[in-house]
Amino acid sequence: MRCGAFGDMVLLTALIRVLHARFHAPVDIVTSGPWSEPLLRGQPGVGEIWSVRSRKTPYWLSTDQRRVVRHLRARGAGPTWFCDGSDAARPLLARAGIPEEFIVDVKNHPLLPGEHATEQWRRLAQIMPAAFAAPALAEPGDAELAAVTPGCYLQVGEAQRMDLEAWLRARGLSEAPLILIQIGNKRTMRRGLRRLAVNHKYWPNERWAEVLREVRLQCPDHTIVLLGTGPEYALNQEVAALANIARLYNAADDLPIPRLVALLARAVGLITVDSGPAHAAAAVGCPLVVLFGKALPSLYRPRGTAGADVKVLCGEVAGEPDMQGIEARSVIEAWSDLKLREMRGYPPPAFS
Repeated sequence: MRCGAFGDMVLLTALIRVLHARFHAPVDIVTSGPWSEPLLRGQPGVGEIWSVRSRKTPYWLSTDQRRVVRHLRARGAGPTWFCDGSDAARPLLARAGIPEEFIVDVKNHPLLPGEHATEQWRRLAQIMPAAFAAPALAEPGDAELAAVTPGCYLQVGEAQRMDLEAWLRARGLSEAPLILIQIGNKRTMRRGLRRLAVNHKYWPNERWAEVLREVRLQCPDHTIVLLGTGPEYALNQEVAALANIARLYNAADDLPIPRLVALLARAVGLITVDSGPAHAAAAVGCPLVVLFGKALPSLYRPRGTAGADVKVLCGEVAGEPDMQGIEARSVIEAWSDLKLREMRGYPPPAFS
């Protein structure tokens, strides 16, 4: 069970793949948010996916919660990993008849010093619930665990590839290599001024425009595509007007998650704020430059199984971590040093 944001669910693939290898069976997932099902459906090791819209809605007022409980009761109790920092969803497990001793709770196994999120999930997947008398799960270095490459991994299916190629052809984008830019984030698009303190993933439009102009100079033959969700389309348009460069395409109004993942797998590189697409890019082997604000890069640095080049930038304002402290020149220099991949249809063969 994990009710997380887009990036959180990409990170969770590190746990899913280890559990799948250990039990030789698909891993069923209880989650929330509109992104989890299209992101994880059909991914290696993933079984059934059941979603709840809200964990805080009273149970008898939530058809989603009642439906999930019915599904869990029907499948029967088994080893369960509870991967939320909040206990809001725990009552669903109790209602479904899953005993406490069947559950491994992440809160009982906190982060170790310097541990990355994917390393924590990998470690958690090696812990067996107390009720099970089976031998302890594999230690690092054992054959089963060693066969699962550390990090996040997303597979691009044939249907995704075909959808993307048709989408690119319809827009005249199928021939040129693609550079992707993720300007916004759900925090950026909250009501009120983008520069409010709560919007700590906002980076000034003028700096994005400067970066875009420099990327165009460095990569004159590439098409630049602005990513995002529907609410970010207007923000992208503002930045595009400031940059005033050729072959800049705003795709924020037409990128369902399966298409976004396929696009990340197709691109030669990405520049982004700390976001879900940053983690998805690493998970499909796309090199990227990522701007961090208050989040800890040591914990949330994008990390994929393919080991694509990742340049992390951090800034400070008044001695505190702040994305506003990152200058455009730093982003341009990081991009200049990034090891872009050659134009290709998709990334290398899948890792298990």
